[in-house]
Amino acid sequence: MRAPFRPSPREGPLLVVLTAAAVACSLYLRYRVIQNSEIGIACDAGLGTLFCQARAGVVFLFQYSLFGWVALAAAALNLVRPSVALMALGLVAAGFGIVLYNVLPSAFAAGLMILAFARPARTA
Repeated sequence: MRAPFRPSPREGPLLVVLTAAAVACSLYLRYRVIQNSEIGIACDAGLGTLFCQARAGVVFLFQYSLFGWVALAAAALNLVRPSVALMALGLVAAGFGIVLYNVLPSAFAAGLMILAFARPARTA
């Protein structure tokens, strides 16, 4: 029987930093850009700044729950064939999804990523 999938001692902290950065970025976008009424009024009036473009892009992705579905797809692929890259993608997308109201698919994706630790690791 092969050893289960585990990130190496260098990959583990990288996954933590990527996830924390994604959550911090999504918190900033949610509270300082999307829910800020002054920016919302200015963007609705036709202001074309980077904040308005980021706000429009995140709102579009939120409407279709794309953060959650990307996290779920990456987690499912990671369950089938565990890799650190898929886990990183899933964690970053789940971090964005949980903060930006795509909780159900993002939480399910987090559960699938935990199950991936029980899978055998890939051999090179």
